[in-house]
Amino acid sequence: MNNNKIWLSSPHMGGKERDFVTEAFDTNWVAPLGPNVNGFEQDIAAYLKEDVHVAALSSGTSAIHLALILLGVGQGDEVLCQTMTFSASANPIVYQGATPVFIDSETTTWNMCPVHLEEAIKDRIAKGNKPKAIVAVHLYGMPYQVDKISAISEKYNIPIIEDSAEALGSSYKGVKCGTFGAISILSFNGNKIITTSGGGALVAKDKAIRDKAIFLATQARDNAPHYQHSHIGYNYRLSNISAGIGRGQMIVLDDHIELRVGMNTFYKELFKAVKGVRVFKEPTEDYSSNHWLSCILIDEKSAGFSAETLRLLLEEANIESRPLWKPMHLQPIFEKAPYYGDTVSEQLFKTGLCLPSGSNLSDLDRLRISKVIHNLSL
Repeated sequence: MNNNKIWLSSPHMGGKERDFVTEAFDTNWVAPLGPNVNGFEQDIAAYLKEDVHVAALSSGTSAIHLALILLGVGQGDEVLCQTMTFSASANPIVYQGATPVFIDSETTTWNMCPVHLEEAIKDRIAKGNKPKAIVAVHLYGMPYQVDKISAISEKYNIPIIEDSAEALGSSYKGVKCGTFGAISILSFNGNKIITTSGGGALVAKDKAIRDKAIFLATQARDNAPHYQHSHIGYNYRLSNISAGIGRGQMIVLDDHIELRVGMNTFYKELFKAVKGVRVFKEPTEDYSSNHWLSCILIDEKSAGFSAETLRLLLEEANIESRPLWKPMHLQPIFEKAPYYGDTVSEQLFKTGLCLPSGSNLSDLDRLRISKVIHNLSL
């Protein structure tokens, strides 16, 4: 049997990407502007459908950073942030000299817990420092509890930065993720559901916010014949070459989602008869996940094996899997940051595993994964 590496989530080209890139070379549009950048932004906006405006950027991290700047977050401020996430959701808060205040997960979507969020807001206000923003994440493509989080945002007038880095194509009550925040962000890193090699986007309902983001992302150069700068700027714009890859990827986005949903179905069938293993899935019909990554929780006592045991067995078979995100409040760099919650995110980290989920996995790949699971459950 072929023993090539099975990756967690590898890039998957659709075939048209090369055409857009070749056109960029042929027309000498190799700078961080050009027809592909404009076209990619229009493609994303059309896909999201909610009358939004898109700025294509160099990464999802840069999009979060600009979102914080645009919402006025600065030195000494506090920003509420989901603890169960990748560090890129929290690091830009520190770039601004602000303090992240971490919020535990709830058990249905694994995302920010509305109860602990409101608890944190009340307590931070009582301490004299009302938070400036909320960074809410759609973890592994699963939408957070949009209605509840949005209601708290409106009640306390604290804007949401919607981290949809993992959730392009997911939706809540029929509305696409990436359109719920005051400002939303996307990621096109190499492991995402579509990729531009490296890249991201900022999404705003207000065109003025999008235009300000582009201004800041292109070194904040004033409108003058000479180089003049009245604001600190950043080199955060996506290149026309990378945007060409993105335009080709948008053509196959829905196909990629269908294939990843198929992988989630595969795992639900695979683990159906395995005691103590639960595959992460939508809690109700209101939620539609792109299943960027399919994840499982393992009750070691019932299953007879742990998440780490399974990870190591998969590794022996040259199959990549990874623990769930280690919560930010448990990270050495953030150990002194405020935290509100119980131990939900900690338990998810201890008992969870992300499994190979790419849209380019083959029947042979699924057979190899199945073999490890069947041998484990014998």
